[in-house]
Amino acid sequence: MEKWPHTPLISERKHVLEDWIDYNGHLNMAYYNVLFDQGVDDAFHLLGMGEDYVKSRNASFFTAEVHVCYVRELEAGMPVVASLQLLDFDEKRAHFFQELRHADEGWLSATSEQMSLHVDMAARKVSPWPDDILQNLKALAGAHAGLPRPERAGRSIAIKRK
Repeated sequence: MEKWPHTPLISERKHVLEDWIDYNGHLNMAYYNVLFDQGVDDAFHLLGMGEDYVKSRNASFFTAEVHVCYVRELEAGMPVVASLQLLDFDEKRAHFFQELRHADEGWLSATSEQMSLHVDMAARKVSPWPDDILQNLKALAGAHAGLPRPERAGRSIAIKRK
């Protein structure tokens, strides 16, 4: 298998924990973000920015903006995977789109669109990607260039009035 598939990156299999279920009997909205964040961690590890990246280079990536759409409820014990498609990037930012799906049945539970920033941890300021990470982002962008733009990408929140 080539390093950068021409498909979204898929996270390790996760499970909805019982403690994450709210009084409505489904996954609390905060934990969708936990599952998406774990999926980002899996993908960014492949890009060379895992936990050791923070320790060895004193740099990391922070979320600047996120937009989540909830499509179908998740219940305790359900297995899920998060996909990640790189939509765009520049010298300091990465824009990506994720889908959270039932790992066995494949149905869509939620989507997340995010802008992440590369951060110098000593200065706590946005800084350019190192050359090796930039090359990985370029390679992933090339692999994802032929993918269709996700239907929910770029959405905004508004009440449309007649």
